[in-house]
Amino acid sequence: MITGASSGIGRGLAVTAANRGAHVGLIARRASVLDEVIAEIKGNGGTALPITADVQDAERLRAAAQELAKEFGPIETLIANAGTGTTTHAAQLQPSEVENVIQVNVFGVANSVAAVLPEMLERKRGHLVAISSLAAYRGLPKSGAYCASKAAVSALFESLRIDLRDSGIEVTTIYPGFIKTRLTANRGYMPYLMEVDYAVDKIIGAIERRKRSYSFPWQLATIVRAGLVLPGAMYDWIAKRNSYRE
Repeated sequence: MITGASSGIGRGLAVTAANRGAHVGLIARRASVLDEVIAEIKGNGGTALPITADVQDAERLRAAAQELAKEFGPIETLIANAGTGTTTHAAQLQPSEVENVIQVNVFGVANSVAAVLPEMLERKRGHLVAISSLAAYRGLPKSGAYCASKAAVSALFESLRIDLRDSGIEVTTIYPGFIKTRLTANRGYMPYLMEVDYAVDKIIGAIERRKRSYSFPWQLATIVRAGLVLPGAMYDWIAKRNSYRE
């Protein structure tokens, strides 16, 4: 079950997983675009089911999970991928914009987990995967809402991983860097910008290896981790001059 499966990373994950033999449930809001993804998957001999749903709607997601399980059997893996972002300077901060990012990126992940977790617990088997971001580590310029949402997702999944230890359910948090999608289009300088196909291969590999967490590309991940130990004044100076340069 993959949320946000109509475009970008979600679409790439859906197509790749189906090509590797998985029965894939595609969750997204845009039915017409989902149909295009389904056509691509079936054209390659894969099996997939499109389900129109908004991750902000917990009841609809729960129904979608049940529909998928009825079609293909128990859900083995959830990839909570649906997300959104903004590039807004603090001077133009809009609470409604922040609320939307948090609703989609954080509550959307929580709703997705709640939709599949009860059956996984019953079977003592399953794999929960969340697509976070290297932006979760520290705040970036013009990205307050996005960074806050991904930090929340990371903390949520770390807590889930601890709670679900020895339950038979594995928990993976993925921390990608910048990926060339519509969300990153026209956002200025982004170091180590990756193509979707490259990112998808890295993510699928981490899922298959049952990694607890996986950060990439390693160059940017190393820089970001180093930023965690920098004094605040030094981090501010570096971040201001190197993030999202026009």
